[in-house]
Parts: sequence; structure tokens; C-alpha cells
Amino acid sequence: VQLQASGGGLVQAGGSLRLSCAASGRLFSNYNMGWLRQAPGKVREFVAVISWTGTTTYYADAVQGRFTISRDNAKSTVYLQMNSLKPEDTAVYYCAADTGHTPSRRVDDYDYWGLGTQVTVSS
Repeated sequence: VQLQASGGGLVQAGGSLRLSCAASGRLFSNYNMGWLRQAPGKVREFVAVISWTGTTTYYADAVQGRFTISRDNAKSTVYLQMNSLKPEDTAVYYCAADTGHTPSRRVDDYDYWGLGTQVTVSS
């Protein structure tokens, strides 16, 4: 599967962005899909994941209550709605596919990665 993230940009603190990730390939609906991010000088970290059915979601504590992950299997697309953005949310955001049975919070469990999209939150 090939993944292409979009929707990043520059936003003021308190603002919102919606990231999209379009997938190619017929197996998208079989994969758990995640969003992960990497800030300058930091390791890549988990942000959110949604199960292949769309019924289970997990979030990192830092974004719980502010970010919402969703998917549209008919469009082979996963979304990340980001509200109440903070400067510490500044990072390159990646979408990734996990072929495992259950959705994972572990970065190493993701098998396919797209190119990232930059999100910058100004104070």
C-alpha cells in the first residue's frame, strides 16, 4: 500500500487543522491506520490509531480530547482532525498502516509509511 498525507500547514495556537491520508491498493480496509509524528530533535512518537473496522481508536495522552482520528474505507482515506493546537504539536505528521490483528501504539509495529506533512503551530 502507498500512503500520501496532506493537510499540514502553519496555524496559530488554539487553531485547527485536518490531515488526510489517501491510500492506494485494495487492502486498505484490512489495515489498522495510525498517525505518528516527529518533532525536530525528537524520536518519532505515536499520536492516534484506528482499527480496520473503525470501531476502536487509541490516542496518545498528549492529544486525547483534542485530536480525532477517523477513516472512510470507501475512499481509502484516514483523517486526523486536530483542534486546540499547541506549539508542542509542531512536528512532521506521518500516516502509517499496521497489518497486525489489533491496533498498536508502538511505532515499530507499523509496516507501511507515507511521506510526512509538516504541521507548525505558532504561539
